[in-house]
Amino acid sequence: MFKTADLYDAHTDEVHVVAPMLRHFGGLQRFCGPMVTLKVYEDNLLVHEQLAESGAGRVIVIDGAGSLRAAIVGDILVQRAKDMGYSGYVINGCVRDVSDCGRIAIGVMALASNPTRPKKKGFGERGAPVAFGGVKFTPGEWLYADEDGVLVCARKLD
Repeated sequence: MFKTADLYDAHTDEVHVVAPMLRHFGGLQRFCGPMVTLKVYEDNLLVHEQLAESGAGRVIVIDGAGSLRAAIVGDILVQRAKDMGYSGYVINGCVRDVSDCGRIAIGVMALASNPTRPKKKGFGERGAPVAFGGVKFTPGEWLYADEDGVLVCARKLD
């Protein structure tokens, strides 16, 4: 089982540390995997589209432009991600249904919670690099998250 602090110490020159801006909302606080990326704004139709694909242990990284006005995912999409085999979400935005999300065995990190539901217009991008928290998130590269924070690396770390 990895610890981000240990990974940082062993691979300082390879890892990038996300600014301490995200909180845990899922049932797992430690999760990792290769990343898939989405860029949206107060809209989650692209999240629904992503969840039509098998997760295969991947982490869904969503750049929601830091909006605190509407949640991007809630308990339904968190459960669907777990059921499809994703290991977690990292969201530059909000979640909702946090009590229920906390009982689902998947990682969920976001800025905050908000009960407001998102739009479903489909604006945004899937599969392009995104950046927030001082880090660039590139699809296929690896993300590691635990109680200490979030690291990204171009390769899987041992």
